[in-house]
Amino acid sequence: MQAPAAPPAPAAPPAPPAPAAPADAPAPAAPPAPADAPAPAAPAAPADAPAAEAPSAPAVVPQAVSKSVPVDYQAQQTSYWCGPTATRIALSSKTDKLPDQGSLATELGTTENGTDHIGQVVDGLNRELAGTGIHYVTRDWGDRPLTPEMTQQLWSDTVRDIDAGKAMVANIVAKSGNQPPGYPSSETIYHYVAIIGYNAADKTVHISDPARFSGIEDYWLSLDQIASLIQSKGYAA
Repeated sequence: MQAPAAPPAPAAPPAPPAPAAPADAPAPAAPPAPADAPAPAAPAAPADAPAAEAPSAPAVVPQAVSKSVPVDYQAQQTSYWCGPTATRIALSSKTDKLPDQGSLATELGTTENGTDHIGQVVDGLNRELAGTGIHYVTRDWGDRPLTPEMTQQLWSDTVRDIDAGKAMVANIVAKSGNQPPGYPSSETIYHYVAIIGYNAADKTVHISDPARFSGIEDYWLSLDQIASLIQSKGYAA
């Protein structure tokens, strides 16, 4: 008999598989770099404010070319009441309360020789217009040589007064060769007239004449002529 075979050696148990190496954990993703914050927009430049409009120049009122004030004309009632009557004509440009010629003759101190000085007329005008705010002044030329400045002052006074509705009174001496229309050319006339208007286009003045020589109540004279007639006397402005 054969000896029984030795039982086979037990197989070595298979070695357990080596544990798998743990997979590396994925590296955490780096957080994204923060985006740069957008730079704040520069503030818009303020729009230029509209330029303020320059104030318009005041409208220039053109000087009236020709202007006369309305008056209540009277012819003088005696040969020597030209002063009172011219005064009454001038007063009528500013008031309806008009004294008669005789009352004004007394007030002005007029005699048969006439009214001596333009200052008497100015005093009478101011008394009659007291309280109205209207005032006359004496321009006494006192027989001085006539100058361009005197003539210009007469023009300025005339324009100012007529524009204000105020007639003037002038004391004149009208010699032969230098007389208003209708005057007796052979005589020298010492006289008072009212200045009631002007014309700037040709520098003439409008005269209301109480003597009414040759039936002429009013007329126009050049500035130079009326200045030459007043030169030895004066006027009320």
